[in-house]
Amino acid sequence: MPELPEVETVRRGLAQAMAGQRIVGLEVRRDGLRFPFPADFRQRLQGATLERFERRAKYILAYTDRRDALLIHLGMSGRFTILPPTGPAEGPTTFYYNQAQAQGSGAHDHVVFDLEDGTRVIYSDPRRFGLMDITPAEQAREHRLLRGIGVEPLGDDFTPSYLAERFRDKKAPLKAALLDQRIVAGLGNIYVCEALFRSGLSPERAAGSIVRSKGASPQVRALVANIRTVLEDAIAAGGSTLRDYAQVNGELGYFQHRFDVYDREGKPCPRPGCKGAVERIVQSGRSTFFCRTCQK
Repeated sequence: MPELPEVETVRRGLAQAMAGQRIVGLEVRRDGLRFPFPADFRQRLQGATLERFERRAKYILAYTDRRDALLIHLGMSGRFTILPPTGPAEGPTTFYYNQAQAQGSGAHDHVVFDLEDGTRVIYSDPRRFGLMDITPAEQAREHRLLRGIGVEPLGDDFTPSYLAERFRDKKAPLKAALLDQRIVAGLGNIYVCEALFRSGLSPERAAGSIVRSKGASPQVRALVANIRTVLEDAIAAGGSTLRDYAQVNGELGYFQHRFDVYDREGKPCPRPGCKGAVERIVQSGRSTFFCRTCQK
């Protein structure tokens, strides 16, 4: 499932191609994805101009001039493909579309947006675990799927003092606490593993154990800083491609080539001077990768 950096990469690609454009045609080829589409879905979007795109956790919000917001979640295999009117630009990273993609006629192409400038934007989803909903713009941040989500890890509210307060007396394992969307929005399995490694913290220790009685501990400060940097590094790399994910221009993300621990079971620990190896354990049904030697 795409995590925050992948969703942010997609949001930026959609904003670049779609913001300021009017939807002149909208094909909806199914009754729904994970959930049914609203009955007036097509009527509220066709003819509307897309004004801006935001991200909240792992959701994308596209606001229109009709005071609506299109809520999008990519699920496990959802993907947008943008086809400019002139076709893909030539160059070393050119992605060549086959005829079905160029027409938006693939078996798993479920929603097709035609924009005023001739751009075609295709949403494909083989597993159909993604979703699209439409809601009044002023209520978008209180949508049932967004209500109660915690602070954004790249936002100003994500501070050492905030995390220390939320972790205080918390007995849950550190990794589980970081994956709790009520505490931090959008953090996923891959980047939590990577941030914990950079911080030298074991995913198994109690979250409350890194909090001191007054103020944020050096461990909390390091963790907050490393969460930010690993997310920023991944966004700069276009995200990570493990299975289905690709950017909107068809290119794959490449941050997976820079993983320190994720999916590196049995490999030597990359921390200079450490003699340990990367282990894999299962926590709450999810694979966790870490070095038991240097992560305490």
